[in-house]
Amino acid sequence: MSIMSWKQTIKATVLGVLILLAMPAIALAGGQSSSTNYQVNEVFFGSGGELNACSTNYCSKQSAGETAVGNTASSNYQAQAGFNTDRTPYIQFSVSNPNINLGTLTSTTTKTATATFSIEAYLSHGYTVINASGPPTNGSYTMAALSTPTASSVGTEQFGINLVANTAPVTFGANPVYTPNNTFSFGQVAASYSSPNLYKYVDGDTIAYSTASSSITTFTISYIFNVSNVTPGGTYVLNHVLVATGTY
Repeated sequence: MSIMSWKQTIKATVLGVLILLAMPAIALAGGQSSSTNYQVNEVFFGSGGELNACSTNYCSKQSAGETAVGNTASSNYQAQAGFNTDRTPYIQFSVSNPNINLGTLTSTTTKTATATFSIEAYLSHGYTVINASGPPTNGSYTMAALSTPTASSVGTEQFGINLVANTAPVTFGANPVYTPNNTFSFGQVAASYSSPNLYKYVDGDTIAYSTASSSITTFTISYIFNVSNVTPGGTYVLNHVLVATGTY
């Protein structure tokens, strides 16, 4: 059949977040000073500060005269300077527009779609995000996925993604967005998924990563779907699973 009915879905419920304690020599609790009866939270040098200044309805964090701010790290240890810091490590992962319906595909047109996810990892030594699912399926039939970065080719069965802005087959997608900026956010696109207008999809591949503790980076996944005249007709479903792993 030259025409097939196509439904492509990314489900937020299947997106997993894993935390890997890969560097046990690092003190995850932030090195607080304590004894049997007392503990000093967030030791600082400066004019003053308070982590929880609260009234009945509101709370604030206050600081004055900070002598240092931001992250400092070596190969084995790191510290977060400043009054208003959190000593608890975490990784946070969220996805937007998780459900996409592409409608009907033909062998004369490439269909495209996008989805976005955001990730941050605090007091970490970085993170990785991997594909953890196969390409679209129609019963027992699996769509042909691109094993190497490849340009879109109308009329050739192809499924692939990248995580950058593209101009072919149409203008779509986006480069990573850093919040608040790239001074604090360090997410990067893996090399195989970072070339504009070239697409790939391999189950188990790392698609994004950071090598340091990072504020929010928002990634846009660009999908392409091409079918041929001999691609079986039917409804195809993609449950795209992403796994984010933090290194601590």
